Amino acid sequence: GLRAIEKAHRCYGGEVARLCDVARHSLVFDSPAELLLCVEAMRSDGDVQILRVKNSLHATATSSSGYRQVMVNLQVATDWTERIGVATHVSEVQLLLKGFANAKTAEGHRRYVEARNARGE
Repeated sequence: GLRAIEKAHRCYGGEVARLCDVARHSLVFDSPAELLLCVEAMRSDGDVQILRVKNSLHATATSSSGYRQVMVNLQVATDWTERIGVATHVSEVQLLLKGFANAKTAEGHRRYVEARNARGE
């Protein structure tokens, strides 16, 4: 969509192959322990290659307006993903604690977009 085009130009000099969040999914957890079990399951899955983990739950992490999550960029390589040509596609999985997921609002997203645009991202 429009945001992907904007991000490719603003962040990657027009190199659309560098976009890693065209396919994005969110998983919501009741506790940090459950979230950690999910990360461990992804790490131990032989079909999953984790390319990057961005942990804004960590105490020293900076956040956008207090919003926190664990973001994982990954690829899934199976016979099926190879056959359909998406084994090298990078997806983003956002791991959220329930309190942060419940705090997601249209107004909060609008403020995030304004802050991101001000940073030129």
